[in-house]
Amino acid sequence: MKPTPIKKEYIEEAVKDLHIEDLAKATIREVKMVAAVAEKKSGKEFIKMEMGIPGLPAAKVGVDAQIKALQDGIACLYPDIQGLPDLKSAASQFVKAFIGVDIQPEGCIPVVGSMQGGFASFLTCSQADPKKDTVLFIDPGFPIQKMQCHVLGVKYITFDVYAYRGEKLREKLESYLSQGNIAAVVYSNPNNPSWICFNDDELRIIGELSNRYDTIIIEDLAYFAMDFRKDLSVPFQPPYQPSVANYTDNYILLISGSKAFSYAGERIGVTCISDKLFHRHYDALAQRYEGLAFGPVFSTRMLYALSSGTSHSAQYGMAAMMKAACEGRYNFRQDVLVYGERAHRLKEIFCRHNFVIVYDKDLDEPVADGFYFTIGYPGMTSGELATELMYYGVSAISLVTTGSEQQGLRACTSFVREDQYAELDERMAIFAENHPVK
Repeated sequence: MKPTPIKKEYIEEAVKDLHIEDLAKATIREVKMVAAVAEKKSGKEFIKMEMGIPGLPAAKVGVDAQIKALQDGIACLYPDIQGLPDLKSAASQFVKAFIGVDIQPEGCIPVVGSMQGGFASFLTCSQADPKKDTVLFIDPGFPIQKMQCHVLGVKYITFDVYAYRGEKLREKLESYLSQGNIAAVVYSNPNNPSWICFNDDELRIIGELSNRYDTIIIEDLAYFAMDFRKDLSVPFQPPYQPSVANYTDNYILLISGSKAFSYAGERIGVTCISDKLFHRHYDALAQRYEGLAFGPVFSTRMLYALSSGTSHSAQYGMAAMMKAACEGRYNFRQDVLVYGERAHRLKEIFCRHNFVIVYDKDLDEPVADGFYFTIGYPGMTSGELATELMYYGVSAISLVTTGSEQQGLRACTSFVREDQYAELDERMAIFAENHPVK
């Protein structure tokens, strides 16, 4: 056995000191803390792939607009809970330009990032119908959304979509919806962490079942238009970002400024509620909230109780970015293509040293290169691989935490630098030598 770049005792001590029982179930921030402690003790830099944080400069058009708003004195004024009119209009146009569907500005509501949009959506959906008290996650998915349900006391169930792509999705999804207790269905597209992308046939299935069983679909578009196999960045022209919004009116879209616009630090996003759902009256909501319809309950009750509004100046920034994108002055896809290029190079290094891509296929074609990818190693469980890679100065989160039933890790491309590829190659060569594949 060749010596590992990081001494095992450094990792073991960090895990013990941080009271982490199992790295396979460790949160993103726990993995990050273990890496930070070991990095300090060893003096050797980790190749960090656990955090899904943008590693690119924020869009200049947004920064300039936000600075101007602050200079004009906006910081002293509370934002309207419904949102800045300019942003609501820009979001409505953005959805039309890049998804190809119509949502009135009133249903486009600024939120403190898609995290808050999801939290408020879980709250509202779980209270709409007393018979429907459970959220269904099509996994793998973003672990924190399940934490949100746990914090809220909202029941949730999950299934790994790995074996249920295409027409197989219909029977699997219907087996849950037919029970009558599903308040909402949640998934991300592109998917965090697998980077699979539901196509229109699959989204049609989800939409049809949503209509049949009167279930709300929460579509997380955190990685908007980042399926780099297609150019989805030309406004008002197909191909559009695929969305369930084409096949049902029972939907909520979570559009984030964090990844596509690299605006994560300002915590800004827009939750877009379909016109029909926005104005729909549920008896349970009406009794609890003075006769209000779904949309006003979401904004004037849930969001108001959570934050009393979204950062005023950040709304100006988001409005400017969305408007510029719609007018063709700003190609947000071009700015983030580098994530796909990094994924391609990283996959090549790992696979050359006996690793495998866990979610390797998107139906009948290779999965796209993007913000995330998934890796496994023959004969190793998720927890074993997460621990072993730490000894080689590589940090990533276990697929267990994402609801996946597959063995492997989620790797994020955002913080990998040009000068780290050679180092990763050397470390993985040692890893492969120390772990020969039988």
